[in-house]
Amino acid sequence: MNYPTPHIQATPADFGQTVLMPGDPLRARYIAEHFLQDPVLVNNVRGVQGYTGLYQDVRVSVMASGMGMPSMGIYSRELYEAFGVRNILRIGSAGAIQPHINLKEIVMAMGASMDSNYQTQYHLMGTFAPICSFEMLQAATRSAEELGVAYHVGNILSSDFFYDDDAGVPEALDPKKNWQKMGVMAIEMESAALYLNAARCGKNALCICSVSDQLVWHEYLSAEERQTGFGQMMQVALETAVKLEK
Repeated sequence: MNYPTPHIQATPADFGQTVLMPGDPLRARYIAEHFLQDPVLVNNVRGVQGYTGLYQDVRVSVMASGMGMPSMGIYSRELYEAFGVRNILRIGSAGAIQPHINLKEIVMAMGASMDSNYQTQYHLMGTFAPICSFEMLQAATRSAEELGVAYHVGNILSSDFFYDDDAGVPEALDPKKNWQKMGVMAIEMESAALYLNAARCGKNALCICSVSDQLVWHEYLSAEERQTGFGQMMQVALETAVKLEK
């Protein structure tokens, strides 16, 4: 894959080996301005902002992925193949479906189940189980423990649906209830595509999300809190990026 691409007008030298990927371009800018030293805008095609700067003397990039698996699929594949990025760390929000996981706590996706057909492109004669990089997960859990941040590790669901048509569905067929009974921690919309692309490209990926919605107890953060209130998650992600360089 050649660079620049239709979606990223940059060169491989513009990116660090680890890219943090929130979904929201405004969150990417917030992270760059508040956590990175001397951030430089390296991409702004379609308003999908990407920055590279320093954190503890380590070059780290942050770029938005957009919402959903197709968008994450485009940006992560291009970063891996055209720009030589080694590690992508998705940082975002998720809706908890386990009653013991609270708002603003962190979930780390060891695996990413999905209700999508994204994996059909790989022509696999079976079901592939998308999982994270153990190296990245190990670095993230160590970082969380050093920072004293509460976290949960397990399976999440990457869904194609933000608004699902569940009106009138009996409880036994409620998708959230069925994923919940299988121990899935939370629902988000991008990680399975990221993990599948990482597997295909021989690269590393991890998703850590801050819980923005507690879907069991019907508790929700505001849009402003989603954008700016995830400081602990961002610190864990940045400390993880530093560990990956050592």
